[in-house]
Amino acid sequence: MSLVRLEEVTKAYLMGPTEVRALDGLSIEFERGSFWALMGPSGSGKSTLLNLLGCLDQPTSGRYLLDGHDVAALSDDERSEVRLRRIGFIFQSFNLIPQLTVLENIELPLFYMGWSEEEGAAQARELAQEVGLGDRTSHRPTELSGGQQQRVAIARALANDPAILLADEPTGNLDTATGAQIMALLGELNGRGKTILMVTHEAEVAAFAGCRLHLRDGKVVEIDR
Repeated sequence: MSLVRLEEVTKAYLMGPTEVRALDGLSIEFERGSFWALMGPSGSGKSTLLNLLGCLDQPTSGRYLLDGHDVAALSDDERSEVRLRRIGFIFQSFNLIPQLTVLENIELPLFYMGWSEEEGAAQARELAQEVGLGDRTSHRPTELSGGQQQRVAIARALANDPAILLADEPTGNLDTATGAQIMALLGELNGRGKTILMVTHEAEVAAFAGCRLHLRDGKVVEIDR
């Protein structure tokens, strides 16, 4: 069963008098529990697609169905609620809050979801243990390696038990060996049933995904399964 379905999705921008289509009539389905690499040259539409999937932007036309619900038609507040409760984000630059500890960074989404401090801390400790940082919960991001910071970011993305994980170049700031460890962790999460959509320009990273979507000029040019 597809978790995500895009139907003739177009995203257009006006550059002066010229309309530029970052996505041009895109139709694709992403199955529940699948692991996709979204690939293509600069300007192919990868980042625009990820922003739409993450409810950070809306399509100019077409439909985006998440679990059967047309999220493209929701209001800004409703899309914010979907982001908070249904989507987990993993960024190239980690996007951790430097003043907070590992535990507090992981716990942050749960705070916004209304969890009690006790429940949130317990969930955050469990997730820190799951990503191999059970002994680093009182550290701050500046006291961690790049790979450890990305593990914190992954744990934070998992805090709300999201329907879908969106990863934007998750190994881009890491060396090859550390990047492979992070990809192995994502592979483990996918093996447990998490749906992962990942933007990458590296074939070695894309090889960890079971499916690859190649974009060019906002259109699908190839799908490898």
